[in-house]
Parts: sequence; C-alpha cells; structure tokens
Amino acid sequence: MQRCLVMQGKAVIIMGSERDVDFCKEIAKFLKALSVSYEYRVASAHKTPLKVLEILAEFEKEKVVYVTVAGRSNALSAFIDGNTSKPVIACPPYSEKYGGADIYSSLRVPSGIGSVVTIEAEGAAIAVAKVLGLDDKALENAVKAYQEKKKKELESANESIKNLK
Repeated sequence: MQRCLVMQGKAVIIMGSERDVDFCKEIAKFLKALSVSYEYRVASAHKTPLKVLEILAEFEKEKVVYVTVAGRSNALSAFIDGNTSKPVIACPPYSEKYGGADIYSSLRVPSGIGSVVTIEAEGAAIAVAKVLGLDDKALENAVKAYQEKKKKELESANESIKNLK
C-alpha cells in the first residue's frame, strides 16, 4: 500500500502594495515548482499597520512562513517579524531607481528582529520550502529533487559548451 503524503504548511506572501503583485507571482511560480501552497495578502506597515496585525492573527494557529515583499522603505518585513514567532523571509524587489540602496531597509533592522533577506524570488521559495521541510519529509524530498534538477541543468550546459572554440 502506497502512502500519499500531504504537504503541510504554507507560505503567506504579504506585499506592501498591489504594485508588487508581479514579483509575488514570480515567487509563487517557484513555490508551485516545490509543491508549496501559498496565499497572497496586501498590507503596509506604514499605511495599514493594524491590517498587518489582523493578517498575522488570521494565521497565528497555522504552520506558515511569511514572505514579505515591499520596496523602498521596507518596514513591512521587520514589523511582521517583530510581531510573530513564525519565520519571515524578506524578499524586496530590486530597484534600479535608487541604485539598489533601498535594500538597506531590509538589511539594517532593529535589534530583536530575525528576518532572512533574499532579493531573488526563487531563493525566497527555496527558503520557505526548506523551513517547512524541517518536519515534512515529502517537502524535504521535493527540495532535494529541485536542487538535483538544477545541478543537472548545469551539467548539461557544461556538456553543451565545453567544446566551443
């Protein structure tokens, strides 16, 4: 008898504004590839802090990893991290507009804040899957399979170009 394992836990992708939705869809694409379920929410630490707290309360009893997506002054990630014991992965979209300087608001946070930062959608999805995979063997295996696929892609690329002159 074959046992079907159901993936447990999910990512809650919270974006600072609707302008971040395309970047969030990119994160979701990688979450899907890793078989991680997810939900979207929109709330701003600056403009709607009470809504952020409502969202955290909504998921308090669930197994979630928060992925925060906010550019410019990314108070969202630190605000969420300071108000939950759940993991927070800050994934601010890179902006040429400020020469990349807006990333500092994700990196320089107050003491007591432990959010992880990546600017790559794929990296955020992998981090979510690894955290949730700590006690979900099927998800851990999905991460390993994904990593193996990426290695094989590199090996294939090496074979296809190693004889170029």
